[in-house]
Amino acid sequence: MSTISLIIKREYLTRVKKKSFIIMTLLGPILMASLFIVPILMAKYDENETSKIQVIDESGLFKGKLQNSESMIFEMDTFSLPVAKTIFNPEKHTAILYIPGNVLNNTGAIMLFSAKQPNMNLVTSIERTIQKEIESLKLKAQGINQETLDQIKTRVSVNTRTLTEQGEEETSAGLTTIVGMLGGVLIYMFIFLYGAQVMRGVIEEKTNRIVEVIISSVKPFQLMMGKIIGIALVGLTQFLLWIILTVAISTVVSNLFVDGDKMKTQMMHRQSPMGTPMPANVEDGATSNSDKSEISDFMNSADSINFPLLIGAFLFYFLGGYLLYGALFAAIGAAVDGESDTQQFMLPITIPLILSFIIAQSILQNPESKVGFWFSMIPFTSPVVMMVRIPFGVEPWELILSMLLLVGGFVLTTWLAARIYRTGILMYGKKVSWKELGKWLFYRE
Repeated sequence: MSTISLIIKREYLTRVKKKSFIIMTLLGPILMASLFIVPILMAKYDENETSKIQVIDESGLFKGKLQNSESMIFEMDTFSLPVAKTIFNPEKHTAILYIPGNVLNNTGAIMLFSAKQPNMNLVTSIERTIQKEIESLKLKAQGINQETLDQIKTRVSVNTRTLTEQGEEETSAGLTTIVGMLGGVLIYMFIFLYGAQVMRGVIEEKTNRIVEVIISSVKPFQLMMGKIIGIALVGLTQFLLWIILTVAISTVVSNLFVDGDKMKTQMMHRQSPMGTPMPANVEDGATSNSDKSEISDFMNSADSINFPLLIGAFLFYFLGGYLLYGALFAAIGAAVDGESDTQQFMLPITIPLILSFIIAQSILQNPESKVGFWFSMIPFTSPVVMMVRIPFGVEPWELILSMLLLVGGFVLTTWLAARIYRTGILMYGKKVSWKELGKWLFYRE
């Protein structure tokens, strides 16, 4: 077995056996799965909490008009506001809703009194309920009934298609944007995470003088490459385990705790106008069909995304970007005596990576822009930017050129980093400057 292979094996096995690796591998999927599961469970169990609102309506316009829902019950009272506040019982009522006599001309005078700060959902639901009733009263005053207005309201949904040589394909701008941004964020996060591990590993070996023993048996370049590739394999292992465990946890928890039909009804209640229950014919008819149609269109549009290409590109740009930045992080680790000395060298390296993440957000608005093209070609920014562009469709020659340039950038940075690494790895007790690093680049073997 070659020397580099031995170093790769050592780095890989040493890190995957650490408790921190095992804990994060198990904890990561739980946290990621919770992002999908917690909102669903909250939507399910929030319906069990009902707020009772005591209503003091001085205008007399809302008697019998405020409709109750599963989450909110209105109880009309004839007390004056001062009396209602005096006898208010938080165990009986959640809040007091005060509607002044001149509410039609002064909606800002409406007040909600409660024993503690009310949650935003409650306030928003009350605002929408009152808004609907006031609008209804004003429409009647103008001779327009609610049924006529509902018939006039029209919902427009634009279906997008891409024209290809094989015909047309259904697409979804929302899905494409989500997939593109997710790929860019993961590349950005993993490069930082595992690049920093390379740097800390080099600093640790240098500080403990272990590297002196290792260098007696292997060349500095072999040690650096073995460390970089070994940690890259650790990252890929953890990433694949995260995907598998996240999907498994999400599936199991969803099947155990979430009733799909009930959740659908609850979510429709939550999204109904002004927070009131929707009529049965609406729930079972137009809205239901509309929701099904949107879900169907969303799922069909997923077929337009070339997931095999996306996964292959992700693996390539993750490895390419990590190897490029990992070599630079290794060079920084070799040049300093401790993490506190890395700040002056970290900034120039991390700026392109941070810039690529910032640029990626604007590219989502226009993936075919010249800015998007050039930043997807530059090796220091292409791993993030190109991953954002690929779901929108990239010409094959652009993708090939970007990959070739990334490989070239990796080779160049590895060569430069190796020259710094071979000198700095055995240098102790000296504050290194940029000028000193420049000299190391031209030292002869």
